[in-house]
Amino acid sequence: MAKVDGKPTDGLNTAQVAEMLKGPKGTQVHVTIVREGYEQPIEVDITRDEISQKSVDDAFLIRPNVAYIHINKFNENTNDELVDALRKVGEKNLQGLVLDLRGNPGGLLQEAVEVSDHFLEKSQLIVYHSGRHSQEKRYYATHGDDGNEYPIVVLINRMTASAAEIVTGALQDHDRALVIGEPSFGKGLVQTVYQLSEHTGLALTTAHYYTPSGRLIQRQYENVSLYDYYYHPELTKPTHAEVRLTDGGREVYGGGGITPDIVYADPKMNPAQELLVQHSAFFNFSKYYLGIHKSIPQDFEVTDAVLDEFKQFLAKEKISFSNLDMTANLDFVKNRIRVQLVDSIYGEIEADRISIANDPLVQKSLDSMPQAKELMAKAKRYIASKTQR
Repeated sequence: MAKVDGKPTDGLNTAQVAEMLKGPKGTQVHVTIVREGYEQPIEVDITRDEISQKSVDDAFLIRPNVAYIHINKFNENTNDELVDALRKVGEKNLQGLVLDLRGNPGGLLQEAVEVSDHFLEKSQLIVYHSGRHSQEKRYYATHGDDGNEYPIVVLINRMTASAAEIVTGALQDHDRALVIGEPSFGKGLVQTVYQLSEHTGLALTTAHYYTPSGRLIQRQYENVSLYDYYYHPELTKPTHAEVRLTDGGREVYGGGGITPDIVYADPKMNPAQELLVQHSAFFNFSKYYLGIHKSIPQDFEVTDAVLDEFKQFLAKEKISFSNLDMTANLDFVKNRIRVQLVDSIYGEIEADRISIANDPLVQKSLDSMPQAKELMAKAKRYIASKTQR
């Protein structure tokens, strides 16, 4: 971006340019863009609007009748957004749902309760909290799942926390979902704010959150530094001493977040892949490629010809990446090139969906959908057998 309303942006950082772009909703700002491969600057008029920050930031059919939904936090609109998302993907016809809660730090308890309510049967316990001097309070599903019994796989990682753990724990304890990923963060404290003088308050921990089976969500934090508590949760991960049973009689473990049914960590990049990322090779190549070709079709695929251009670009930039490296990392390279080019032309949402479709954990969840379906069936049989005794 070379100019905003005719004012040069040379030497300005991203925050300073963003400030120049801001203005009242509905007004216009004129932007001048200089792009590689274009002889003349590109002139664009943009109408200012509010930037929505939805908590349900993506929902689409990743396979026929199988939906993917990502919830990034729990705010005051999360359940309404979830209802809209499920309507959009055709909930009545679903044969599976991947509910991605990775990186979700939590948020409002009531929204977590309502989201859980949507997938559970009416009157099932969702969560409860209890403390030494705090009266126990229980939260139940009041509306229920309206007969929707499609299998669910929930994805979590070490940064899934608080309200996101409440949802995950409820669905896991009732055998409503198969949980895949890394053990979650373990944040299950209830804090009561006591008003003090001078418009101040004291937030005091008064209770703990527990899953329906009685698992403590909170991770142990005594005798651990604040740094290790946040950045090295593996130092305080639970042992399997606190064992509880799901509705279907499966063992689950408490005392430190939610332990997945299938532990599966995202694969880490190897040194060759890290080299390309550190040099912003894919972003810079997208500018170089589009400077020559101007555009790409929405169903763009990375051909051998595109790879040859990428190799030439790396040589030009003096980035050492051998033919052997290319062969060993071919899928990674092709996917990153495609994502970056689609992002440049068709936007972040389309690019993210390509990344999601190629995400190893998402692929694992799709392959595990029959297991999630069997989980529900076993729980129903188990409950029925106990009722008949």
